[in-house]
Amino acid sequence: MQNVILSARPGAVLDTRRGLTQPGSDAAHMESQVFNPKHKQTGLRLAVLAFASFAALMAANDLSDAASLRKEQLVESRPVGEPIMAIVSLRDQQITVYDAKGRIMRAPVSSGQKGRETPAGIFTVLQKEAEHYSNMYDDAYMPHMQRLTWTGIALHGGPLPGYPASHGCIRMPYDFAERVFDATRLGMRVIVWPNDVVPVEIDHPVLFQPKTGADTAAAKAAVAQADEAASSADQARLAALTASHESALASASVRKVEILKLRAQTQLAATERAVASAESPEAKERAEDAKAKVTAQIVELEAQLAAAKAELQPKLDAVVAAREAAIAAENARVVAAEAARKAARDLEPVSVFISRKTQRLYVRQAFQPILEIPVTIQDADRPIGTHIFTAMERTDAGNDLRWSVVSFVGSSRDEPNARKGREGDVGAMATGLSGAKAALERIAIPQDTFDRIAEMVSPRSSLIISDEALSSETGKGTEFVVVMSDEPQGGLKHRRPYPRIEARYDRLPYWRSPFADRYSTWWTRF
Repeated sequence: MQNVILSARPGAVLDTRRGLTQPGSDAAHMESQVFNPKHKQTGLRLAVLAFASFAALMAANDLSDAASLRKEQLVESRPVGEPIMAIVSLRDQQITVYDAKGRIMRAPVSSGQKGRETPAGIFTVLQKEAEHYSNMYDDAYMPHMQRLTWTGIALHGGPLPGYPASHGCIRMPYDFAERVFDATRLGMRVIVWPNDVVPVEIDHPVLFQPKTGADTAAAKAAVAQADEAASSADQARLAALTASHESALASASVRKVEILKLRAQTQLAATERAVASAESPEAKERAEDAKAKVTAQIVELEAQLAAAKAELQPKLDAVVAAREAAIAAENARVVAAEAARKAARDLEPVSVFISRKTQRLYVRQAFQPILEIPVTIQDADRPIGTHIFTAMERTDAGNDLRWSVVSFVGSSRDEPNARKGREGDVGAMATGLSGAKAALERIAIPQDTFDRIAEMVSPRSSLIISDEALSSETGKGTEFVVVMSDEPQGGLKHRRPYPRIEARYDRLPYWRSPFADRYSTWWTRF
């Protein structure tokens, strides 16, 4: 049997009978050659060489992809500050983290698959748990989980197949998820949008500016008082323990003398019986001598007992006084600690949400609602878009705040065309300052409310203006959750609220192969 190899060459027709090719046919694209079996080793060597070249090419492509991923995760060379917001682009399948000065981290993600899409909207980090297991999906391991809703939408480490594949959560590379987890804190804003957007700086009179720094000074004073009260309570507790210890030692001395006196009294009774039963003058004399010694010992012990009791009483009184002082100091510590906590809460970033749909203004601080009033919006029947204004940091000039804005106008289909953002990212959406300023100018906030909010704002505070109403995800222990009604919400539709159960169960550890790369999705449970 003859051996045949095929090679691509346009315009050739196979003739297997002769082992030759006939040129001139457009239908043929392969060439046949007949060769002697003794040349088989040469063909194998050529095949091996071709396969090795193909493998080298594939490896080069893999290295190029890996380098690209590492480049996407590059942290800016400048000093990195505390993360203030994260923006997830569903179309680009990537997350970008920002501090007060700009982008600091970026990585690929895998969001919700079709039918279970990650909802587009505005969220905040509500809970953090380094080792979390899903109570919805077969106890699935979700390391470095940062919860966005109490129905189970979260950021966490997970496998990245290169396309949306989760049940609604946002998976990140494992090492990136750990790094973000360590850097963020509760309340960080997370914006999920179909396209990539970048925050831009904005200045407008309607944006709140703090009038004074009195609240900050009061909070610092409250914290100092709490520290002082805690120190006093510790000292009072130590004094009470010391007094109790000294009282215990004095009580032990009294009990020791009392026991010796009781023994002496027992001996005295025995000598008295010996005197009474003595049968000879000599025996009686010995018994009387013993009785005299025991009597003298009892007298001495009574003196020692009186002295010990006299020493004990002040120490008992000191214990009572020290315990009362400790109780008073502890009460003062509790009061001061609560005042410090309240002052700290007052310094927490404040969030303001204005809904065109409900014509109301809402204020929350530290996940708690503190104000809700009607608000006037000009041309209320005309869309206003969705705009997230964030107080990034205080200016160098004084107490004023520097604000940024991320704007969405209608659905993703209505957004401006892609452009290069401030970071030079092709595909980032231009945030329209004109639209954001126009939205601010359509809002009329009562002056007293405006002044009250202005006194509370601090870095990381935010103002959200939206056509949308608050999502049903907004509730106890949450920040404002705004979900875009014209975008898929499959990841929310498949989830239901569940009790916040804090009970934990012992689980076997997870082990990651040392041979896996930094984006490996292979985790083995043993």
